Amino acid sequence: MPWSVAIMVVLIVMIVTIGKVKKEKWRAMTEQPQEPTLSDPRRPNNDEMRQLKERIAVLERVITDTHGRADLERQIEQLRDR
Repeated sequence: MPWSVAIMVVLIVMIVTIGKVKKEKWRAMTEQPQEPTLSDPRRPNNDEMRQLKERIAVLERVITDTHGRADLERQIEQLRDR
């Protein structure tokens, strides 16, 4: 096989490969991020959501409440026990 044919084959393969890479890169850049679906493992389930809401409520009380240190320590220990 002459060198010119081998070089042409290599160039064609390179051009096609570069084209595919650029196409995928463009598609990835223009693709809109999707919201997590119900089956998405990154989405917290109802129990996790309830626990997070309870923790937020306790933190809000801790920040705004002035009852004292004993009550604060008790609430923190309750959160750790879960």
